[in-house]
Amino acid sequence: MGRNPVTWLGSPAFPSAARTALADVQLRGNLAHATGTIRGKRAAAVAELPDWERLRLAGEAIKDDVLANLDTYLTRLESQVRARGGVVHWARDAAEANAIVLRLVREAQASEVVKVKSMATAEIGLNEALAEGGVSAIETDLAELIVQLGDDRPSHILVPAIHRNRAEIRDIFRATMPHAAQVSDRPADLAEAARAHLRSKFLTAKVAISGANFAVADTGSVVVVESEGNGRMCLTLPDTLITVMGLEKVVPTWRDLEVFLQLLPRSSTAERMNPYTSVWTGVTPGDGPRAFHLVLLDNGRTATLADRVGRQALRCIRCSACLNVCPVYERTGGQAYGSVYPGPIGAILTPQLGAGTDDGPTGKLLRSLPYASSLCGACFEVCPVRIDIPEVLVHLRNRTVQEKPAYDPEAVAMAAASWVMASPRRFRLAQRLLGPLRLLARGGRIRRLPWPASRWTDSRDVPAPPKETFSAWWRRTRG
Repeated sequence: MGRNPVTWLGSPAFPSAARTALADVQLRGNLAHATGTIRGKRAAAVAELPDWERLRLAGEAIKDDVLANLDTYLTRLESQVRARGGVVHWARDAAEANAIVLRLVREAQASEVVKVKSMATAEIGLNEALAEGGVSAIETDLAELIVQLGDDRPSHILVPAIHRNRAEIRDIFRATMPHAAQVSDRPADLAEAARAHLRSKFLTAKVAISGANFAVADTGSVVVVESEGNGRMCLTLPDTLITVMGLEKVVPTWRDLEVFLQLLPRSSTAERMNPYTSVWTGVTPGDGPRAFHLVLLDNGRTATLADRVGRQALRCIRCSACLNVCPVYERTGGQAYGSVYPGPIGAILTPQLGAGTDDGPTGKLLRSLPYASSLCGACFEVCPVRIDIPEVLVHLRNRTVQEKPAYDPEAVAMAAASWVMASPRRFRLAQRLLGPLRLLARGGRIRRLPWPASRWTDSRDVPAPPKETFSAWWRRTRG
């Protein structure tokens, strides 16, 4: 059987979902305001460093070294974590990782866990797996909490609720928090309502689950950076801490970590440093959790590593800078992508992590994601580890085309178009034959065509044919 390692997939393919998002005026307004603000602040923070480009080159070099020697660094990390009282688990895919975590939670006799914001646990669908096993997972990151209470889906790597404004968040809190029935939409009041909601969870939880921004192989130390402090409550109060970490998050030394602690905050939150940087190394008697488990997650990563062009996606440090500059993301939001990782990085990472799935709708979505880009290159310009996202997008598009059967309808259509355009005479004839389509246009756009052209107009508009073609105008005025 094929594997299906990326679990939060299966919504409509990108074009259809994007069209729905484009029609949502409130969503587009929220996104434009938020991404524009972040872009401006990031540019100012980056401009403070005269050696920013050297830092980017250093980050790229460190990540490439890690990917080239991943087995060595992971083995070193495992031995150091164990030497300091931690337990290391290896998970080949989402199902195995979820089973490990659920077993550990049950062994701790917990029916509820508190969670630090984690893309890896979202990738494997951990919350849903825990719920099926009778365990409630409480998100403690404010944006993740908003998404969870609103029965919503995240739309941004760093700010999952970026598509919500203050009034919408107020309504969610009023509907789900008994003590917040009269809360206002002032940020301070909303933060206080969330604090009151989470405090009892922190004080009673036996188990916490986190992701990891980095892990230092030399010492077995795990690092989480955040802006609120809720994560630190999870990392220090419960008796058991379980960390789910993608294999690629390891860095060799503390000196290497220093580079990323300069790159990440400026690229993500436009700060000089993260307000909270939590580091733990195994188990320390009398301080913090009494049991620490590190789950090292593959879930398609080693398969991605085998692709010499596509593997650069594994450099990603989840800063989300590429989302904030992407003209496609800014107008559609992350939910339109239908995957855990939205935006430009998701368009190259998700198809690779999910390659080999035997689920038809998921496979269709994975093949569509590399086309969710204008290839403008802005994402590469801001990426702190210099992932050439446009290069990988073109690479994955080519792979999709190569995998199609010879008589795929799109391939036949493209061959026919090529034959028509190869002859000026045939091309002019086609232009005349298309002229009557103007009758279907409204406002200069054709929004619906009969089958099989409806497969295009279901998710895209077509410009109406002009009354006079350029070549006809040229012959009339210059001939």
